[in-house]
Amino acid sequence: MSLVQLRRSRDEAARDLHAFLPMTREEMDARGWDELDVLIVNGDAYVDHPAFGGALIGRFLQGRGLRVGMIAQPRWDDTADLLRLGRPRLFVGITAGNLDSMLNKLTAQKKMRSEDQYSPDGAVDCRPNRASMVYSNLARQAFPGLPVVLGGIEASLRRIAHYDYWSDQVRRSVLLDSKADLLVFGMGERPIWEIAARLKAGEPITALRDVRGTAHLRNPGDWEALEKSRYVRDGKTLWLPSYEEVRDDKAAFLEMSRAFQHETNPGNGRPLLQPHGERAVYLNPPARPLETADMDALYDLPFVRRAHFSYGERKIPAFETVKHSIVTMRGCFGGCSFCSITEHEGRIIQSRSAESVLREVRALRRMDDFRGVISDVGGPTANMYQMRCRSEAIESACRRLSCVHPGVCENLQTDHGPLIDLLKRVRKEDGIKRVFIASGVRYDLAERSPAFIKELARHHTGGQLSVAPEHVVDAVLDKMKKPGVASYERFAEQFACASQEAGKEQHLVPYYISGHPGSTLVDMIELALYLKARGMRPRQVQDFIPTPMSMATAMYHTGLDPFTRAPVYTAKDLREKKLQKALLLYWDPAQHHLARLALRKAGRVDLIGHRPHCLVPPEAPVRAGAGREQPREGDVPKARRGPGATSERPRRRAPSPPARSRS
Repeated sequence: MSLVQLRRSRDEAARDLHAFLPMTREEMDARGWDELDVLIVNGDAYVDHPAFGGALIGRFLQGRGLRVGMIAQPRWDDTADLLRLGRPRLFVGITAGNLDSMLNKLTAQKKMRSEDQYSPDGAVDCRPNRASMVYSNLARQAFPGLPVVLGGIEASLRRIAHYDYWSDQVRRSVLLDSKADLLVFGMGERPIWEIAARLKAGEPITALRDVRGTAHLRNPGDWEALEKSRYVRDGKTLWLPSYEEVRDDKAAFLEMSRAFQHETNPGNGRPLLQPHGERAVYLNPPARPLETADMDALYDLPFVRRAHFSYGERKIPAFETVKHSIVTMRGCFGGCSFCSITEHEGRIIQSRSAESVLREVRALRRMDDFRGVISDVGGPTANMYQMRCRSEAIESACRRLSCVHPGVCENLQTDHGPLIDLLKRVRKEDGIKRVFIASGVRYDLAERSPAFIKELARHHTGGQLSVAPEHVVDAVLDKMKKPGVASYERFAEQFACASQEAGKEQHLVPYYISGHPGSTLVDMIELALYLKARGMRPRQVQDFIPTPMSMATAMYHTGLDPFTRAPVYTAKDLREKKLQKALLLYWDPAQHHLARLALRKAGRVDLIGHRPHCLVPPEAPVRAGAGREQPREGDVPKARRGPGATSERPRRRAPSPPARSRS
């Protein structure tokens, strides 16, 4: 009798002590390491996948010969977890995770979220509020004298004085409260490698004051004599209004926001300085974007593409969403005022080669649970792949904040050919059954390419395609820096024709925002009437959340447009925000009482009734002697589950370091 050797179980394979960046001493010992070069403290669970920023930077440094360890979601009431792997030789890197920790924890109504998608089984108690600050101070306690380098999207978007929605105040730069030595902003590969290499060569952290894409603090006597910039190319420092000024004066906050936006192009961005009391935050120009070869090398790193074995059978919800997806590019030149992608990833599109993407497709095929379906091929905006300015000289000199608003720039190359070719090649790979596009499609670009829309409808839509018109009123769309509704309607018509030609019944799933600066109850009623007239019942409704550093947040805080200084109406009262959202959910009985209240407040009682043009039915009468069956007009409905439910999760559907946008 012959014995058949059974394949090792998935659990056994997953516990390979050499597979992940070490999280335990056991994994360090298996490598023969007695100390680390770099320790990364991460607010997210450790998933070794390129969609997770902590893992991406860790693998990047490991690929350059450094010994890198990971401490994910440590306790924040003592230093025991941070000390588990010992004191690293070069520095501690801190990231709050793939989302701002406050956005990750609280809704637009400032209530606790029911799930943290970046924690095991969605647990909500795995990270502190303002995690960047807490972890940095914890690292100071654990490793006195060791350089602390702060990065990630939370730090990046709080690098200067900023309005914080959750505390309703202007807070100072996170550098001061975190007590970090350096802050890396934007996509961090270039600056973090320069920091590591120079520290390894023996330079002190205090000497690293010229690294592009970083910010540091300057003490009294070390900044007051810096000459102020007078024009873009003079090579001098642009002084922003001080923290105290922007805290106390909304006009100064507006000036800071506007000036900052124009310094995000690595080709012409100036160094920035913002006084904070006797000290000042100094920001070097943004880091240069990665070239295609750099992007390829980054995504060719040996990711395990699964959660660390220490989590056992527990699932990381965000990973379940993206584990069979592929990021093809980063950056976004859309410049939507409510989105912070530009401030973090930049406007220049950085794309991978088709060969690099195909190598990742083959890596996907080796995953135990892969069944031939790629859930997404895209990035912040799926159809910006390999798009950029026709001239590097023009691009490096450009000060425009959006390449597509108020119209598509004549210098922007909008050819969808490279993306169409890439998608065809992915589909032809052995073992691939379906390839979907689930990240944002910029429809004002897509409508310029009928060939792309045909490919999208025939091969890459699974019955529904998500798009983000956001609103229909031109004045509101202008504040959002989104194209007019006519562009969406042209795309919708082309997509419908392409779906019919492909013999498929497919639908668009539009995303809309309620409560955005510039949007009144009257505007929301117009949007609701537009939706009803077309038989649309949106389930994806985002109640606007002012995230740090976006232009919409500046409007929300100041009540003024940062560029025109014209007044902008803003719904700040949480009650009115609920009313605006209820109008978009006019079809949901649970929202009817709030919608009726909104209509009465706007003087549109003619829209309450059973007539065809009405949005909501009248309140049902209460029978004598019966208990109250209908909620009063002031009541707030409890959260619904099931088909009528809506999500207040942050808008990005996938957790890539280029966080996905609704474009």
